[in-house]
Amino acid sequence: MRRLTIPLAAALVAAFLALSASAGAQDQQQIRAGLSAGGVDLSGLTVTDAAAKLDAALAPALNQDLVLGAAGRPWTLSMSAAKLRFDAVRTAKRALYAKAGVTSVPLALSHSHLAVKAFARFVGARVGHAARDARMRITLRHIFLSHSRPGTALDQAGAAKAIDAALDDPAAPRHVHVRLARTRPSTTANELRDRNGGTVITVDRSHFRLRLFKHLKFFKSYPVAVGMAGLDTPAGLYAIHDKQVNPAWHVPNDSWAGSLAGQTIPGGAPDNPLRARWLGIANGVGIHGTSEDWSIGSRASHGCIRMHVSDVIDLYPRVPVGTPVLID
Repeated sequence: MRRLTIPLAAALVAAFLALSASAGAQDQQQIRAGLSAGGVDLSGLTVTDAAAKLDAALAPALNQDLVLGAAGRPWTLSMSAAKLRFDAVRTAKRALYAKAGVTSVPLALSHSHLAVKAFARFVGARVGHAARDARMRITLRHIFLSHSRPGTALDQAGAAKAIDAALDDPAAPRHVHVRLARTRPSTTANELRDRNGGTVITVDRSHFRLRLFKHLKFFKSYPVAVGMAGLDTPAGLYAIHDKQVNPAWHVPNDSWAGSLAGQTIPGGAPDNPLRARWLGIANGVGIHGTSEDWSIGSRASHGCIRMHVSDVIDLYPRVPVGTPVLID
C-alpha cells in the first residue's frame, strides 16, 4: 500500500497543477474581436475581464423588478422571487469558445418558471371577477328572473409566457401589460327561458291550485286536491321525472292501502285511482287524474296531487320531463 500511495499523490498533484495551468492559460486567452453577449462587446477581453464587464453592464437591469400591469394596477415580481440567476463567467467562456462566424453568444441567464406561474396565479386570483349565472326564483304566483353578468379573468398562461420572455431578454422592458379576458356565464336568462320551454308548475296547497307557467309567465290555473292530514303532499322544489298515459298503480306497502298493499294495479282498472295521466314528482308522489271529482278543492289524497280527468289530460302535453315543480 505504501508503494501505491506515493505515485497516487504525485498523480493528484500533477492533475491539480495541470488544471491550474489550464485555468491560468484560459484566463490569459482573449476573446476574439467582434464577439458580444447581451449587447456588450467582449472583443479582446479575457474571461475574467469579460465577466466583470458583463456584470457591470447588465446586472443593474437584470436585477430590476418586473411590473405586471393588470386590471389597471401594477403587480411587482422581484428577481429574488423569480429566482433569476446570471452567470457572467459562464457567458464569458461561451464567448471565448464560440465557433468561427459567431458574433454573439447567449447569456447564461435563468429563472424559475414555476415561480412565474405562481405569480401569475396570485395576480389572477385578485384581478378576476367570476361570471354570474342567470337565476330563477319560483314563488307560487310568480317567476322572478335575475339576469346573468359576464366576468373577467387573467389569462394566466399567457401572462406567464410574457413574463418568461421579458426575463429571458436583458433588453426587454421590465413592464408587461395584459388585458383581462371576458368570461361567459354558464347560464343566461334566455337559456332559462328556453329550458323546457320555460315551463314551471307550482302547487298551492292552501288554496288547492296548480298553476302552469310557460316561458316563465303564468299560463293557466287548475283546481286540485292535495294530501290529507298525516299524508300531506310534501313541500319543496322538485321536478317532473316521468310521464305515463293510463298509468299502472304500484300500491305502497302502507296500512292505508289495506289488502292492495304491495300490488300493481293495471292502468284503467276499476280499483286503480290513477286516472288518465301521471306526472311523477318524487317518492311515489305525482300529479294524476281522479274519478273522485268531489275531492277536488280539499285535503283528500294520500299525498298525490289530484286533478279532474279533463284537466290532467289538458295539462299533460304542456309539461315536459324535467319541469320544475314548487309545492308550498
